[in-house]
Amino acid sequence: MKVALDAMGGDFAPVEPVEGAILAVKEYPDLEVMLVGKEETIKQHLPEDIERVYIKNADETISSQELPSAALKNKKKSSIGVGVRCIREKEADAFVSAGNTGAVMAFSLFTLGRLKGVKRPALATFFPSTRGHTLVLDVGANSDSKPLNLFQFGIMASIYMSKVYSISKPSIGLLSMGSEETKGSNLTSEVYRMFSDSPLNFYGNIEGDDILKGTVDIAICDGFTGNAILKFGESLVDFIKIVLKEEARKSIFTALGGILMKPAFKGLMERVNYEEYGGAILLGVNGISVVSHGKSTRYAIKNALKNAYRFYKEKVNYVIKEDLERMAG
Repeated sequence: MKVALDAMGGDFAPVEPVEGAILAVKEYPDLEVMLVGKEETIKQHLPEDIERVYIKNADETISSQELPSAALKNKKKSSIGVGVRCIREKEADAFVSAGNTGAVMAFSLFTLGRLKGVKRPALATFFPSTRGHTLVLDVGANSDSKPLNLFQFGIMASIYMSKVYSISKPSIGLLSMGSEETKGSNLTSEVYRMFSDSPLNFYGNIEGDDILKGTVDIAICDGFTGNAILKFGESLVDFIKIVLKEEARKSIFTALGGILMKPAFKGLMERVNYEEYGGAILLGVNGISVVSHGKSTRYAIKNALKNAYRFYKEKVNYVIKEDLERMAG
């Protein structure tokens, strides 16, 4: 399998993407990684004796502040544009980037198109839970969604979880204002009926706290709501770190308590660390596109490559197309 990796994307590029690629190929002997970006810059950080990691030059870069629409029009020679185009031209089987999320989604959608039968793609990412993790989607690909869109999100997520994470009949919850069937908006009421009439393992309505409780395997929502939850969750981790440090400095007793509790705090941080999940996958496009956090280290990049690898090996997109055709027919 060949993955095109945006070597210029993220706060720590190109060092961390290069190191992440090296870690990934060491773990997977049948994986090749194409580092996409400015060749001379990447060469400075890539050891000559590394096998199955090579460079594809891309002269332009896209900053995190650039508008996706402008990047799509003016930055076709960027590491994102070239990397996604490698999938369309059969040079790569997947694309991974810690760069501009909007640009990755825009290039993926307009370069690769949607899978047959998919009305809209969805960005899916994991949240930690007391049971392991919960897949939440959409977290930003669509600001507005119709009932059919959310229903298809559930189909795609169910296939993804069953194939890549070996969860038999993953449970699906619909994020709403209450657990009762009558609670929620006109959108959630219609989606509730669609899920209830389907063969999917539909749990019913869930509330925001059910995500961290691990009540269901999959939480479905519109992209506006999902993105707000995602940004809040990311900020909460930093908030906890800051408060713990401030409290530990208040007295010798809290400092000693902090030392005693250090292993527990370390375990907590590991469980809520986004790096464990690698990145968010764009479900519904005719290819494999993974978006990593802008602050991704080599460990996060390696896990994002691992996610793309497993997605490809399990032929998730092929199964999604088959299931949508069967349900439509």
